Amino acid sequence: MKKIEQAFEHLLFASRWLMAPVYLALIVTLIIMMIKAIKQLFGLMATMMSADGQEIIVGVLSIVDVSLIMNLLIIIIFSGYENFVSKMEDLHEHADRPDWMGHIGFTDLKLKLIGSIVAISGVELLKVFMHVNSATDRELAWMVGIHLTFVISGVLYAWMDRINHAIPAHHSSQDANH
Repeated sequence: MKKIEQAFEHLLFASRWLMAPVYLALIVTLIIMMIKAIKQLFGLMATMMSADGQEIIVGVLSIVDVSLIMNLLIIIIFSGYENFVSKMEDLHEHADRPDWMGHIGFTDLKLKLIGSIVAISGVELLKVFMHVNSATDRELAWMVGIHLTFVISGVLYAWMDRINHAIPAHHSSQDANH
């Protein structure tokens, strides 16, 4: 029976590698986003002489939006892989290794994800406000409501995380024993 348990535990441990193709898919998504950014840049360059200030700003915001999404994907790829699949031991001494790499835990990843979603939502909202006349009041209300939901969710999650870190570990283990 012990051998069956050990084999099952090894299978469970090895199953983490099922995430590797997902990280590969995210890398392909990075390439797609890079192509989108280049397309937006060429579109911006093609219209720069005839576009008004708002159109230029919206074009720049679109590229910033892609950049934020790509940054988020990099954080998810690196920290997710290191937290759930395997440590990147060969890269620990690499000169270009980001300082945060290897130090972002699951909670930190969720906070960065929420923060990125708020930033992306804010950029999208700003793009709509640049053309406020073309949006209906209902559309604006929904966008502001969704953005505020993201902001409030992010603040509440960070607050809960802070409370969780403020509670000494021995209290939570004592509570479990009672």
